[in-house]
Amino acid sequence: RWAPLAGFSKPLIAAVNGYALGGGCEVALMCDVIIAGDTARLGQPEINLGIIPGAGGTQRWPRSVGKHVAMEVMLTGAPLTAQRAYELGLVNKVVPSDMTVEVARRLARQIAEKPPLAARMAKEAVLKAFDTPLSEGLASERKSFYFLFATEDQKEGMHAFLEKRKASFKGK
Repeated sequence: RWAPLAGFSKPLIAAVNGYALGGGCEVALMCDVIIAGDTARLGQPEINLGIIPGAGGTQRWPRSVGKHVAMEVMLTGAPLTAQRAYELGLVNKVVPSDMTVEVARRLARQIAEKPPLAARMAKEAVLKAFDTPLSEGLASERKSFYFLFATEDQKEGMHAFLEKRKASFKGK
């Protein structure tokens, strides 16, 4: 039931304020970037209910923060502070709580200005690093790299760079 979100082709940004526990935390982990308010807490308290995470938490946590931290989070049910999550690389940025959504929106606008095909292929390539051997990931990256050289957006980007102007990407 979470596959459509986890497999979404466009970049996803989570803005976390307050508590992101259990399924809420797992939804944040499905995103590509996490902006956390300074009072945010992230965790998987399912063990306290006699269960384990059911939407990918046991798989995404270790890939993000390593085995030992993931074990601590899963086995104690204790949440991490936003600052600790940042130090571990789980979140990209910690900002004042009242600025969380605005910072996430700014980042979304910045990403939206980029060529859509390149953004999608960059996301696919990074995610492939978690699912494939290095040689296969490199081959996929190379294929996307060459494909993008045949797009109108690549030509526009190069011309804009040479002409010292802002590019206008069309997703073609």
